[in-house]
Amino acid sequence: MSPSAKYAATGMVVITSIVVVLWPFLEPAGRNGVLAAAAVALPVQVIAFWALIRFRDELNGFLAAWVGGTLVRMAVIAGVAFIVSRSGMEGAVPMLLALAGFFFGLLLLEPVYFRTGPSETVEV
Repeated sequence: MSPSAKYAATGMVVITSIVVVLWPFLEPAGRNGVLAAAAVALPVQVIAFWALIRFRDELNGFLAAWVGGTLVRMAVIAGVAFIVSRSGMEGAVPMLLALAGFFFGLLLLEPVYFRTGPSETVEV
């Protein structure tokens, strides 16, 4: 299984767990917002992680993927905030907080699946 697929599966489990924990504390509009945030965050994160894996052996490509992924995440949050604020959608605050939280949490998960292989580990 590729690192991107493992990352996507783990990300799905993490996001599902967070949604299950938050579910009883949210009103219906907040629940819809959190679900929408999860539906937006996971694909963006998986694509950004795939780009990092794809270009990890090329310095310029890796830096472009890293910076590009960061800018895409910021643009997604800004775009969703703009759309939600213009539409007057209920549950906007939980949605935006969950979106930023999902991006941050999944970003912290990336190093676990970014390893290049067992030959680069050091045994003591």
